[in-house]
Amino acid sequence: MIAIIEVASKQFKLKEGDTFEIPRTKHKKEISFDKVLLLMSGKDVTIGTPHIKGAKVVCDVIGDTKGEKKIAFKFKKRKSYHRKIGHRDQLTKVKVKDIKTA
Repeated sequence: MIAIIEVASKQFKLKEGDTFEIPRTKHKKEISFDKVLLLMSGKDVTIGTPHIKGAKVVCDVIGDTKGEKKIAFKFKKRKSYHRKIGHRDQLTKVKVKDIKTA
């Protein structure tokens, strides 16, 4: 079974056993996502308007990580101005445990 969910304005295509990263959340052992946009089981496809009522994706929390470093470099020629700013997103790594239908 395949599900497409929405988490923090991002969409993820998932199967059971997949791992993915979401923006950092409070520490829990299990998270469930209610905003399921699409469910596909074999040739049966259910599309939500905008979400499927009663559908859920249950996930186990693996741990917290950091994303890759992003660099913003500002520079103005002949003005002796340059700034280097770095940023890393705080993420939570999650593994799909079960996909429940309505």
